[in-house]
Amino acid sequence: MRNVICGRCVKCGREYEAVPNLTNCECGGILDIIYDYEYIKTKLTKETLAARSTPTMWRYRELLPVEESTPDTELRVGWSPLYEAPRLAKKLGICKLWIKDDGINPTASLKDRASAMAVAKAREAGAKVIACSSTGNAASSLAGNAAAAGLKTYIFVPSRAPKGKVAQLMTFGATVISVQGSYEDTFELSKAAIDRWGWYNRNAAINPYLSEGKKTVGLEIMEQLGWQVPDYIAISVGDGCTIAGLWKGLKDLYAIGFIDRLPKLISVQAAGCCPINRAVEENAPWRPMEENTLADSIAVGVPRNPDKAINAIRESQGLTVEVTDAEIMAAQKLLGTTCGVFGEPAGVTGAAGLKKLCEQGKLSPDATVVSVVTGNGLKDVANAIQACGEPISVPSDMEKLLSAFAEREIPLR
Repeated sequence: MRNVICGRCVKCGREYEAVPNLTNCECGGILDIIYDYEYIKTKLTKETLAARSTPTMWRYRELLPVEESTPDTELRVGWSPLYEAPRLAKKLGICKLWIKDDGINPTASLKDRASAMAVAKAREAGAKVIACSSTGNAASSLAGNAAAAGLKTYIFVPSRAPKGKVAQLMTFGATVISVQGSYEDTFELSKAAIDRWGWYNRNAAINPYLSEGKKTVGLEIMEQLGWQVPDYIAISVGDGCTIAGLWKGLKDLYAIGFIDRLPKLISVQAAGCCPINRAVEENAPWRPMEENTLADSIAVGVPRNPDKAINAIRESQGLTVEVTDAEIMAAQKLLGTTCGVFGEPAGVTGAAGLKKLCEQGKLSPDATVVSVVTGNGLKDVANAIQACGEPISVPSDMEKLLSAFAEREIPLR
């Protein structure tokens, strides 16, 4: 890969050759992929990018750690819509707001970006089997992307994983192991199995290439905004890999001169599971927490990529905020009624945090913000119904319908 220099440990700085099956440093630190930006500048310009018709994450190949001969993956991952949301911006009291809806990816979450990268690198490694642990979305994204590529998958999920996500896994033909325990228990069992059988490792906390796939959400946001940088980007945080990837993509664009400044990140975690935010707020090492939140995709009490995430928040001079499950569920309905975007609980957690910061007066009225919705609400319909309520149920009788409208005080005009 002419555009890649090496993999460098974020803890000790040791460098490694960027081979396809690259994993953690000997010291235990996760690696960061280091690019030759001067070389990339000779190959990629705003004009060449604008001329490309590829509506996927692979339009940014010069900024991705793949061989030139490696084909694009089969599913159409990336280039999700960025909606301007003036009604919600007005309600929140900020200047401009955009919603990046990554729930329209093939398996309905941002995690498809990482899984597409995993499939590409597994092919380069000559692997036939890919495995991972997941609270749900990484699992379904891997299973779908691997199925399209003809690769076999072994997926480890905690037993609390929503049925909608498990249904995806089974439909995609994955071998699914439901682990009776926490996400930490699930991760450890998957790691042991991967080590034992030599499967390609899709776990984002071990495989440094996956954040490189996730960073494409940031590349897209900037291109879709015409390279005009917003003041803030809000995103939900669990393991830390997504916010780390987002920040990496933004720094890549700054390094090659596509943007002239960097936005501040807003790291939003569930109040019942916020080890990364707590470490930033206390300026102390992170500590494990229980996984007390209905937002299963970010219910990670022992984050496996905290270093990159914490660095991203601090480097961007960003904000941290925690939201309750009730605030998350309220954000589901708020996004739906003002923007027509249906996000799962973890998917709308970024918007919930943004709303809370606005209510606390921590964002100025002239702020410009992008909020990333990381997953589609159809993955967890039970909580969506709980957030929005049951439908009106009546017999086929106009008088009964009128009575029901009156009882609920529903305006008819």
